[in-house]
Amino acid sequence: MKKKIRSISRAVRILETFRDGASPTVTELSRSLKLPKSSVFEILCTLAAEGVVAKEERTNRYSLGVKLLELSSLARQGLEVSGVAEPLLRRLSETLNETVQLTVLERSEILYVSGFESTRQLRTFFRRGDRAPLHCTALGKAILAFLPRKEVDAVIRSSGLPRFTPRTVTDRRLLLEELQRTAVRGYSVDNMEHEDGVRCVGAPVRSAEGSVFASVSVSGPAHRLPPVKDAVIARMVMETANEISRRLGYRPEPTVGGRR
Repeated sequence: MKKKIRSISRAVRILETFRDGASPTVTELSRSLKLPKSSVFEILCTLAAEGVVAKEERTNRYSLGVKLLELSSLARQGLEVSGVAEPLLRRLSETLNETVQLTVLERSEILYVSGFESTRQLRTFFRRGDRAPLHCTALGKAILAFLPRKEVDAVIRSSGLPRFTPRTVTDRRLLLEELQRTAVRGYSVDNMEHEDGVRCVGAPVRSAEGSVFASVSVSGPAHRLPPVKDAVIARMVMETANEISRRLGYRPEPTVGGRR
């Protein structure tokens, strides 16, 4: 365990050397960090295999890889939307006294970045940093329904449609029909598809450019969030998601004669 911790610490020290745009070699890193050359080489090989750093074969110099840039972009995005959303999420959670969650899209999953739990003894839980599938969560379907079809197909090919409960939709055609309904009405529903006994209602969050990259949901025990309440809860969730989008700079196109 101590060896693993030491390796992680060394990897962080190595990554910090790229702070000013440097592209060092193994020898230069070994000398500047006073680490064994073999250890530096081994760590760099591991980081390169994961896409965290990239090696220029001609010069044997290393630079930051696409993976790290993607993660840093996601972190900034998550921090930005969390800061904007949290007062609104708290208000929604307090109004309904149910758990409210905020997620962002990361590849073919959703990443939980913020939210507030109900104060009731029987409630749903989440942890920041947790991930969940797109096809069977209200948070995931709220995003998936507004992605281009080719991106939806890519998610299905990448992750499949695994079953989590007897209600999980595992047929591509049925999922596409559900996504169409979600896009038309503006909100998504997880009817005990990811966890038995839990229902959720979600809505999309848009960036300033208008692309859907995040989502908000209310979740709770199915007996407290029955289908007959979906429309009322959905209105509140959509209002919250729309206000987050507005505060992020999104402005819907003006309508003329009832059409966009």
